[in-house]
Amino acid sequence: MVHPCGLLTRQEEPVPLKSISVTLSICEFVAGVSATLNYENEEQVPLEAFFVFPVDEDSAVCSFEAVVDGKRIVAELQDKTKAHTNYDNAISQGHQAFLLEEDKYSRDVFCCNVGNLPPGSKVALTLRYVQELPLEADGALRFLLPAILNPRYQLSGLPEDSCLKMKTPIVPLEDLPYTLSMVATINSQHGIERVQSTCPLSPIEYLGDNKTSVQVSLADGHKFDRDVELLIYHSEVHTPSVAVEMGVPESKPDCLMGDPCAMVSFYPNIPEAQPPITCREFIFLMDRSGSMQSPMSRQDRSQLRIEAAKETLILLLKSLPMGCYFNIYGFGSSYEAFFQESVKYTQHTMEEALRRVQLMEADLGGTEILTPLQNICRGPCIPGHPLQLFVFTDGEVTDTFTVIKEVRIHSQKRSCRCFSFGIGEGASTSLIKGVARVSGGTSEFITGKDRMQSKALRSLKRSLQPVVEDICLSWDLPPGLSAKMLSPEQNALFRGQRLIVYAQLTGMMLPAEAAGEVSLQYTLQGKSFEDKVMFSVKPKPDSNLTIHRLAAKSLLQAKDMGFRETPASAKKEVLNISLESGVISSYTAFIAINKELNMPVQGPLARRDIPRPILLGAPAMMPKYCGGACPRALSSYHLRPAPQPTRSILFCATMTSQQNGYDRCRSMNRKGPCSAVFGENHLVQLISLQNANGSWDLNADLAKVLGKSLEDMLAALPAELVDSLGWATVLAVIWLHTNGKDLKCEWELLERKAVAWIRIHAGSTLHALVKAANTFLKSSVNPAVFAL
Repeated sequence: MVHPCGLLTRQEEPVPLKSISVTLSICEFVAGVSATLNYENEEQVPLEAFFVFPVDEDSAVCSFEAVVDGKRIVAELQDKTKAHTNYDNAISQGHQAFLLEEDKYSRDVFCCNVGNLPPGSKVALTLRYVQELPLEADGALRFLLPAILNPRYQLSGLPEDSCLKMKTPIVPLEDLPYTLSMVATINSQHGIERVQSTCPLSPIEYLGDNKTSVQVSLADGHKFDRDVELLIYHSEVHTPSVAVEMGVPESKPDCLMGDPCAMVSFYPNIPEAQPPITCREFIFLMDRSGSMQSPMSRQDRSQLRIEAAKETLILLLKSLPMGCYFNIYGFGSSYEAFFQESVKYTQHTMEEALRRVQLMEADLGGTEILTPLQNICRGPCIPGHPLQLFVFTDGEVTDTFTVIKEVRIHSQKRSCRCFSFGIGEGASTSLIKGVARVSGGTSEFITGKDRMQSKALRSLKRSLQPVVEDICLSWDLPPGLSAKMLSPEQNALFRGQRLIVYAQLTGMMLPAEAAGEVSLQYTLQGKSFEDKVMFSVKPKPDSNLTIHRLAAKSLLQAKDMGFRETPASAKKEVLNISLESGVISSYTAFIAINKELNMPVQGPLARRDIPRPILLGAPAMMPKYCGGACPRALSSYHLRPAPQPTRSILFCATMTSQQNGYDRCRSMNRKGPCSAVFGENHLVQLISLQNANGSWDLNADLAKVLGKSLEDMLAALPAELVDSLGWATVLAVIWLHTNGKDLKCEWELLERKAVAWIRIHAGSTLHALVKAANTFLKSSVNPAVFAL
């Protein structure tokens, strides 16, 4: 279905939303957010306003209230059907009503309805939520205030009651009529080293001794041209901890909110282990819809998403281990696979895949990911090669819960994990996080100046790690006290990953000095490991019930599969958890009614849809904004018959980032299948030249990358030590360590292949070969990189 683009309301109509102010409080790795939407009706008729906006899917939205003429009206969380009926009845009776709900088809999209806003009146609506902050690879805690809601590709059968169906007006950034302000207070008992942001901030102000508290705010004049991201660096972010929060004593017996609740945070020191002999299947599912032709960011000369994705695919292909199977899918309104079925990773199949990667374009129309997912997940297994799913997409889909359900079903039936990547701002956090969570994989978001390559390679390393087994949590508590787990059973742990679980503590109240211990046990390649942490079992009061709300959110994420997809047997439990905890779900909505306003409405209320900004404004953004296909795309693509099921690791990478990619990277030269030239970026060139087995050929292309002549390289070859293939491989590895050490995380796997190959190939001459290569390249790389 094609939707009109551009401003849909008449420009002379004032927009009732005037400003959004956000107050953020971060304590250790938990954030509390209060967002106030300030409305004013400057027209002569009563209004009903609709505002569709994004919220991170991990957020536990737990409060909604209105302040009208100084009067505070606290919203009630109700069954969604009941809330809609009450809202309509209130409006028809001349009351003022406010409704907040999450979309039926995506957990990260909310709609706020403001009904019967009389002429000249003002109202402030405040919603509050809490969330855990994810931990980045460099130790930063990441907070994201989503400001960007990309249009989601709309399937023809989407019902009218979806927030995503609303024809939200789009205006140029400079014409956006409302502003955003944010003040953040950050606390950590371990001290705060620094705070970084993708947006201009006011000077950071330290409030406490030893830098335990800081305050920052957005610089004046911030517009919605990007998501607001904060990176917070603590001194001891990896320290395990347990926090116990007091419940609500007057709650019903056995109620989630009645007993104390514990939040346990572990950062297990999982040792780096050699991958087992058993290999894997890899399927890379690549978004080729029209919006992938958009730039990664608003910066001038920013790389296109599809080009950054192609470079990442080449790096991944070069890093695959020998003996695995792989395939690559491209999807849009149709889909196509490189091979009819998963193929064994060889020099020939790698070269064929690289040739086709170079020809990839964002030319397949809309974003319909479900059909190719079904084709992949329902295909037969390759014995001894567990399926790993990597999906690359900008995440702009509407059938989110259906996609997550598909991944969940098949991850339970077979050994399948999904590693998902969101590319560019505005990607669906519900889709990206959901498919990873239900399959035991991990999710990544690539925004601002993030490098897609490094995050993709980190996930590839995780997919190759031996499986951590027998994960369990055990409690040693004082007599009379017991722990009931609230978090779902943990079935996946990765090196460098934080684990957070919730438990309910039941039993008698104990003195303040009483202590308990919780331990995390797991096995890796037959060896047992254990992490322990001591804690005080005396609960602390918190009027916001932060830990209880987060525990409820954890339960809801495990049981609430969407308004249409949740099994009938679980719907009642989901509804009860939501109503009991006050955390919104697919089946509930917040409603506030101002009955003091009793002014019969003459005729229908004038509808006002709150506009969103056009972020990139380039023609490249038009395909998906206009329903997924521009006229050129519509005329050039056709539906392809579904290929034969492929059996591979599905690399679910959702490309949601404004990443610049490799420095100075430009479009690929398409002259040859294995010697693509990426502008002046010699690192990417060198990677593109590597053979599947890890070696390099001694040729003119390699000489160009190394900055040498082929004649000089041949003359310096220690003929008595090794042949030209071994000499070229040692030179390439030494060049990587000399010139690409800042990006080692991106070439570590392919270097591992190279070192394994050269150790077998060079044998006892390797030490002398490394010395000769260091001399030739005027380098001083430690021979230890070759395990010497």
